[in-house]
Amino acid sequence: MAVHDECKLKFLELKTKRTYRSIVFKIEEKQKQVIVEATGDPTQTYEAFTDSLPTDECRYAVFDFDFLTPEGVPKSRIFFIAWSPDTSRVRNKMIYASSKDRFKRELDGIQIELQATDPSEIGLDVIKSRAS
Repeated sequence: MAVHDECKLKFLELKTKRTYRSIVFKIEEKQKQVIVEATGDPTQTYEAFTDSLPTDECRYAVFDFDFLTPEGVPKSRIFFIAWSPDTSRVRNKMIYASSKDRFKRELDGIQIELQATDPSEIGLDVIKSRAS
């Protein structure tokens, strides 16, 4: 599975310039490559990001999560989310599962990985607990 250059460029912009809050990636089966499906601007909330994920198709996503440490120090963590809802097709799940590690290697700077089949597995409470 090839990775379109735009995926790496947008991720670099998220990581270094903080141009985006999130990026959603999609595998284009006909072209056999991962492409950028959507980006979220820096003011995007986590809820708006999770609502943007399709309910019946797999996606890869990256979210730049800002939080305060118990000492009150602002920090951020870059999450990689492998979204594979139970309602998606088996073939779709297999393609995403088999391509995940190769795609993730292209995105240098991911700090935390989550795999989710249900919205509850990527709830804000889960993100907060994994970030600290």
